[in-house]
Amino acid sequence: RVCAVKPKLEKHEESFLLRFSLFHSVTFPSLIRETTMKFVRGPLILASSALLAVLLVNESVTHTDAFGVVPSTNGVTRAAFGGTYQITGKQQSLTQLSAEAIKITMPALSSTMKEGRVVSWLKSEGDQIEAGEAIMVVESDKADMDVEAFEDGYLAKIITGEGETAPVGDVVALIAAEESEIGEVAAGGDVAAAAEEAPVEDAAPADAVAAPDCSFSQVDMPALSSTMKEGKIVSWLKAEGDPVSSGEAIMVVESDKADMDVEAFEDGFLAAIITEEGDVGAVGAPVALIAEEESDIPALKAYAASLSGAPAPAAAAPAAAAPAAAAAPKAAAPKAAAAPAPGGRVVASPLAKKKAEQLGVDISTVAGTGPNGRITAGDVELAASGATPAAKAAPAAPAKPTWIPASGVVAATPTARALAKKAKLDIATIPGTGEFGRVTADDVKIATGEKKPERKKAAAGAPVAEMPDGYEPFTTMQRAVSNNMEATLSTPIFRVSREVQMDKFNALYAVLKPKGVTVSAMLAKAVALAIEKYPIINSSYRDGGIQYNPDINIAMAVAIDGGLITPTLKYANERSILELGENWKELVGKAKSGTLAPDEYNSGTFTISNLGMFGVTQFDAILPSGMGGILAIGGTEEHVVPDSQAILGLKKIKKMTVTLTCDHRQIYGADGALFLKAFADIMAEPDALSK
Repeated sequence: RVCAVKPKLEKHEESFLLRFSLFHSVTFPSLIRETTMKFVRGPLILASSALLAVLLVNESVTHTDAFGVVPSTNGVTRAAFGGTYQITGKQQSLTQLSAEAIKITMPALSSTMKEGRVVSWLKSEGDQIEAGEAIMVVESDKADMDVEAFEDGYLAKIITGEGETAPVGDVVALIAAEESEIGEVAAGGDVAAAAEEAPVEDAAPADAVAAPDCSFSQVDMPALSSTMKEGKIVSWLKAEGDPVSSGEAIMVVESDKADMDVEAFEDGFLAAIITEEGDVGAVGAPVALIAEEESDIPALKAYAASLSGAPAPAAAAPAAAAPAAAAAPKAAAPKAAAAPAPGGRVVASPLAKKKAEQLGVDISTVAGTGPNGRITAGDVELAASGATPAAKAAPAAPAKPTWIPASGVVAATPTARALAKKAKLDIATIPGTGEFGRVTADDVKIATGEKKPERKKAAAGAPVAEMPDGYEPFTTMQRAVSNNMEATLSTPIFRVSREVQMDKFNALYAVLKPKGVTVSAMLAKAVALAIEKYPIINSSYRDGGIQYNPDINIAMAVAIDGGLITPTLKYANERSILELGENWKELVGKAKSGTLAPDEYNSGTFTISNLGMFGVTQFDAILPSGMGGILAIGGTEEHVVPDSQAILGLKKIKKMTVTLTCDHRQIYGADGALFLKAFADIMAEPDALSK
């Protein structure tokens, strides 16, 4: 017969029918005896897989030769072909198709989570992923958390898009083992090999225990992977009585895939630990209680004892009482990896099966070292090399928990990832300060400048420097300096530098110093004599022309408490060096006492700024407003130069570097260079300065 119906098909169902349109007939021995159902492409096609599923179950089909019904987790029943299927009640044994898919299901991120929303996918369809690599961010009823992949492969299909919600346990994405299988898996050919599940018997209900009359939250063993049934507490990161914050890691759990840290979803105090380090608990079973108030800890400890099956501690037990004897630890010898029995079902990862095909290894002879004896790709490679897998030694409980993320995975909290994404920062460049080096939200805020890093406390006994803090307005002098500096920003300038030989100048200074002559007075005299040869350096720009100054008044920048001032040596080219020395001593005294007359600090026509006494070798000075030039004086340094008269042909000389800044509107580069040459000649032969 021909079954000619026209049902409404799901998109994925239609892809199955079109893909297997080459199969011409299907026989159902126990359902429709000696009846053949044919596929007809076009308007007349086979009834939907949902109808077939109902017929198969109602008729108690136990065997089909070529047809099987595969129920999916999202409630849609799919039709699949290939191999033999046995259906008895709720138990199924399905053989794999040509392409296997690794299913990513919506995880239970908290004990109260029923459904989750995909905030964002960190990978796109077709991208390669590695075990331990974060692939999506999920919003639960508590917080946003990143979800990692537990298998290597390629992201073939995203079923639940960004912003969409899926119940816990529903498939949200499919992973293909090989890149060549992406299209096949995405089209719907993803029936993963599954082990036979034993029927679940309803456990006898335990005696109900009344919860204490206080606010608390229960921490349950989380499902860290889609295949996880139970988890082992590797270590507790918090002790009973310790305060905990939402988002803070409180324990490390070993699942069937990897070790992962588990965060608290409520603020409070860790009142009681139900599952101790090294113990195993079923997914969803309580492992700890968190009290909202510290005073509720004793009541919750008694309640935790009833949950764990241990006798409740006496309420009036004295604090100094000896603790109860610890239970003997259960130490099980590690089981050596064993190869599957001949003819038995082989449990192996898709990548392991591909490796076995490529290397020509009979996978049924390979000993699996993965969870529950699962064969991994590493086991296949080891078998191909002829080596024997070493038995794993029982791990010792670490004194301090450690966790190293997979290669290329950045350990960071979901909030930190969201903040870094919003700030357009590469989270891999941000140093983490959280548990195991995890990047926290505070780390991202510090990187963006939103939050200041905490100050490190000084070592015991070390002096602590008191640094100024807060806003302080300018004084009148500081405001004047600031305004003068800003006024020069629109002036086009240029700079030229030159080295000046200082040996004879230093010798002359040694002679004049006892007479009260300072280096500043000698420099002012040398500059004034050089300006006499090139008067353009003493000019200023005004209203589209050059303003020549008939007097050479050298202003010397002096730093005083709270500001900067420029006492001026007037007529520096005309006065003797001794007179300039006395005048300069008088001006410095007035500057420090704040008694300079305006004419003594604002009548300069050229400025000198000397930082050589501070060890500065070279710097650029800012041109003061209304002037044509300023000369920056650096410190004196020793240099080794050739000398034909010396014994070794070398000698030491002392040089200093000076830098001239000029207003380029009326002073040109050649003018500045000629002025510096004249100044260098005077400094090299300073006899004129002593007059």
